[in-house]
Amino acid sequence: QVQLVESGGGLVQAGGSLRLSCAASGSIFSVDTMGWHRQPPGKQREMVAVMASGSSPNYADSAKGRFTISRDIAKNTVYLQMNSLKPEDTAVYTCYALFKTTRWGPLLNAWGQGTLVTVSS
Repeated sequence: QVQLVESGGGLVQAGGSLRLSCAASGSIFSVDTMGWHRQPPGKQREMVAVMASGSSPNYADSAKGRFTISRDIAKNTVYLQMNSLKPEDTAVYTCYALFKTTRWGPLLNAWGQGTLVTVSS
């Protein structure tokens, strides 16, 4: 079993900052990719930022220049630093990971439970 536990969501005023964290734990041999999606109220889920091992991060256009994704490989943790937040960033932010439980096993995925970020105007 692999679990992803997020933290750091909350209420912030427009222009403010928040830092989300997501730690993966359980039967993990290696983590290939970690990233963040979000689902605004009444809308579909969308990719925010993703970071594969050994690769540069990718961002949604809406996140470029304001959000920064980073990883602590040793801790199987991913962070999302969000600056200059806007009301339209209000959403449930969910982290995910692509990982292996054994060296030669398949690539699996897991999702966190989500954390709510509310940006007030």
